[in-house]
Amino acid sequence: MSTLTEPAQHAEDPVPAATASGYRASRTLPLRVELARQLKRRRTLVMGAILAALPFVLAIAFAIGGEPGGGEGGDRINLMDTATASGANFVAVNLFVSAGFLLVVPVALFCGDTVASEAGWASLRYLLAAPVPRARLLWSKLVVGLGLSLAAMILLPLVALAVGTAAYGWGPLKIPTGGALDAGTAAQRLVVIVGYVFVSQLVTAGLAFWLSTKTDAPLGAVGGAVGLTIVGNVLDAVTALGDWRDFLPAHWQFAWADAIQPTPEYSGMIQGTAVSVTYAVVLFALAFRGFARKDIVS
Repeated sequence: MSTLTEPAQHAEDPVPAATASGYRASRTLPLRVELARQLKRRRTLVMGAILAALPFVLAIAFAIGGEPGGGEGGDRINLMDTATASGANFVAVNLFVSAGFLLVVPVALFCGDTVASEAGWASLRYLLAAPVPRARLLWSKLVVGLGLSLAAMILLPLVALAVGTAAYGWGPLKIPTGGALDAGTAAQRLVVIVGYVFVSQLVTAGLAFWLSTKTDAPLGAVGGAVGLTIVGNVLDAVTALGDWRDFLPAHWQFAWADAIQPTPEYSGMIQGTAVSVTYAVVLFALAFRGFARKDIVS
């Protein structure tokens, strides 16, 4: 173990009196500094560009292929069939096609790359020798990672709303089963949906963050979180599991569809929130506990 990093290996280690003047653990690695560092990274800009491009890609696809409508049976209407009814419908469709996988990627990237990348650059031990307490370092990185994940989920519907309104007009949200929600009510429901999609992705965030504290390879943390999320989706498709699927976060990822009804039903979203938050809290706790005892050599 390097003598340089030994005093900073544990958050509870006292700061020597000779260097303690003006020292405040809460002032180390401020959130604004960590946020600025992450915003300047190329992967943040690339991920933002991809999410912003999706609504344009879908709008072009509808323009080339014609308006969606009618299932294979001709009389079966789903959310995708109403995509061009209004800007609000276009937002809902963008969330529908991206919630299962595309939105998983930025969450895994922002939460899984954050600690592992520091270890991969061999800068983690120098941050701790600053000294930045371990808990403070993880807290700053977790808050910024979750903040960027939320920003990604807000960016997509905002761009979709702008593109959809320009292409299809501002109007009520057409409900696939019949009826419509006025524009004001639709906007409120979409805000609730975006919030729920973010909460449902907390499990992926927890997996990515925990793995990020376990490995020096950012791709391993990000890929592991995405892979385990996909495994959860596959298991949810196994109907033989019966009620056991209720304990899978993936089982509730589209519960927000119940909010797009004349009378919204929130029971599925409440259950999904409980499952996601429970898994996330456990995973975040494991990350903090494991990192507090880890030997930092990179």
